[in-house]
Amino acid sequence: MSIRPATENDHDSLRDLWLAFQDEVDTPDFLRESWEHAWEDLGRHVRAGLGFVSEEGGVVTGFVFGTVPRETPKLLHVTDLYVAPDARREGVARGLLHALVATASERGVGHVGLDLQIDNTPATALYRRLGFVDQERFLTAELAMVLERTEQVERPPSVASTHVQTDDETAVEHALQQFMPRLGRSARMEVAPPRNGWVSVVDELCDRDRSAQRRLGRELSERMGVPVVALALEEDAVVRFLLFERGRMVDEYLSVPTYYGALNKADELSLAANPTLVARLTGADPGRVRAVARTASSPAELPPARELFVQIAELMGLEARIDR
Repeated sequence: MSIRPATENDHDSLRDLWLAFQDEVDTPDFLRESWEHAWEDLGRHVRAGLGFVSEEGGVVTGFVFGTVPRETPKLLHVTDLYVAPDARREGVARGLLHALVATASERGVGHVGLDLQIDNTPATALYRRLGFVDQERFLTAELAMVLERTEQVERPPSVASTHVQTDDETAVEHALQQFMPRLGRSARMEVAPPRNGWVSVVDELCDRDRSAQRRLGRELSERMGVPVVALALEEDAVVRFLLFERGRMVDEYLSVPTYYGALNKADELSLAANPTLVARLTGADPGRVRAVARTASSPAELPPARELFVQIAELMGLEARIDR
């Protein structure tokens, strides 16, 4: 395998690899470029000496292109890097990137950056090993969704239900009579009869105040010495659940961890469901927990939030109390 500067004579080989690249990463239609338009830019990168190809037996097997934007003269922007499947795991991507970065370094450039699809796990792992870190995030949305949501004056309401693992409905009611006055004023509260070994509580204060539901779940679990699940459908967009055992919160899940703002990676990971704990406390199948209680970077990547809420409640054997 050899790496050399790309030339305009590589046009046809690059076109075939480019089209394969577009298909493999499953580029959305609204982001997909035509080859003719792409070549206008890539040709300029070639003429600027910032394009390289890998070659094996006279066949082009990969490419890398970059540019140094006029507005950021100290930053090399890697626009495209691709290696054909048959040539992977042989250090080709590293070699291509090294050739491009070395050329930029000789020109006094000090940093390198690139764009990457968020679900491209192999490429992400490679760039992390090479020292790349997040600087910004590119987000997309359907215009219709943004138009609808920007027209809303207020955030959609949230609804919540708290589930106590017991058949003793009376004991739950007595505990609520003690705890609720300390939590705050509530316009409405309902205790449902046991179902599948769980007594469900819906309360107007807990619907609108997540901290009140958290405190209620902890109090009920500590007082009664049983597991408690606090479920919530927040702003009709994300699903949250809290698991309590003997008064201690042991797990928290949020379907879109960054919905309310950016988090560091550790905090983001901590909001994923723990299938082992969910299974132990609710009897749910761990495989179903992993399949259903997933996390994503936006609500659009998951089932509709109401549907997800019902699915999560069902896998735990709980009654979904959101239709009110």
